[in-house]
Amino acid sequence: MSPLVIGILIGITTILVLATGIPVAFGLAIVAMGFLVFFEGIFSLGFVGELFFSGLADFTLVSIPMFIAMGAAVASSPAGSDLYGALDRWLSRVPAGLAIANIGACAIFAALSGSSPATCAAIGKMGIPEMRKRGYPDGLATGSIAAGGTLGILIPPSVTMIVYGIATGTSIGRLFIAGVLPGLMLTLMFIAWSVFYAARNSSVPMRDRRTYSLREKLELAPRVLPFLLLIAGILYVLYGGVATPSEAAGVGAMMCFILVAVIYRMWRPRQIWGILKSSTRESVMIMMIIGAAALFSYTLSSLFVTQSIAEWIAALEVNRWVLLGVINLFLLVAGFFLPPVAVIVMTAPILLPLITQAGFDPYWFAVVLTINMEIGLITPPVGLNLYVISAIAPDVGLPKILAGAAPFALLMMVSILLLCVFPQIATWLPDLLMGSGT
Repeated sequence: MSPLVIGILIGITTILVLATGIPVAFGLAIVAMGFLVFFEGIFSLGFVGELFFSGLADFTLVSIPMFIAMGAAVASSPAGSDLYGALDRWLSRVPAGLAIANIGACAIFAALSGSSPATCAAIGKMGIPEMRKRGYPDGLATGSIAAGGTLGILIPPSVTMIVYGIATGTSIGRLFIAGVLPGLMLTLMFIAWSVFYAARNSSVPMRDRRTYSLREKLELAPRVLPFLLLIAGILYVLYGGVATPSEAAGVGAMMCFILVAVIYRMWRPRQIWGILKSSTRESVMIMMIIGAAALFSYTLSSLFVTQSIAEWIAALEVNRWVLLGVINLFLLVAGFFLPPVAVIVMTAPILLPLITQAGFDPYWFAVVLTINMEIGLITPPVGLNLYVISAIAPDVGLPKILAGAAPFALLMMVSILLLCVFPQIATWLPDLLMGSGT
């Protein structure tokens, strides 16, 4: 049996196994071990433990639970409500200011928490009822929050960028910086669409009737600014070479715990235990996926599937943009069914050599891949953000939420096209701050 046929069988089997609802890590491990035993014998399982733990041997992985703990501390505090309230007050006299405040709050809170579902829950619980009360269409109220929550995996510090950096051996600090301008571009595109949609709908109040004094506008600033300064500090020490990602993540997590304790009085053991419990659960899930993906990658390599796919694609001699289009389509479909971390650890090591051989920048590709994963968060059948929003506003209905999120998914596709035409959107800032090169 040829390696390409084996690869097709592995792909079909993986889809069928994951379709049963089994956790991704266990599904990947079962498929990998099953094919190893079938083609190389039962004795091949003797290496499974070593292979699994070798996937977790990278010291940089320490940064993942630290950044997750940092996000969990922010998500468990009232920081989201304060951030939303502050933006709402400053934008109350701006046309469609509430829609802008919602997306802006999503972008900033997503950067703080690094979690798309947490962002949707924190901002959606306040933003969606308020938008509906003020006359905004249900589709815009829910779709804008669902889409805004996806920005967390692109705007640094991003756990998915860390996973990509570990999987491909690229600089995590450079990846973080590469996501800044594309993240801002997407945020502005979301805001532009929301304002345009609101302007076309006569029932939407273009300005809030209430006027806030300067004192009221500045009232929440002392609670919000420390968190924003913390994010800026993490980015500075990373691109400035002051600290490694693991060191920056550790200090960032400690500072977040201190900030929520000082600002929001969250110092009781039960509150701290809740933060540690949720962050540990998510960290273990991601680590299990990474370890299982290492085993899965070994299976593909051992059966010469990876090498054969690379050789087959190289032998096609297609235009590099056609190749990129095929890869984007593949990533888009994969994102419909799998979480971003699983897609990255499974595909990035295989796709990156093809991308670089075609002349594309690996950091630019990381941004394109991440935006594809963002689309998957607001499209069925997985569409995690859609279900979070549906739980917040069950009377709206999933079809209307999906319809409201669809224009934002199209905007993400447009942003990918813009990145293809103007790759400097992703590469200019890293080159400016860290010098050219990879």
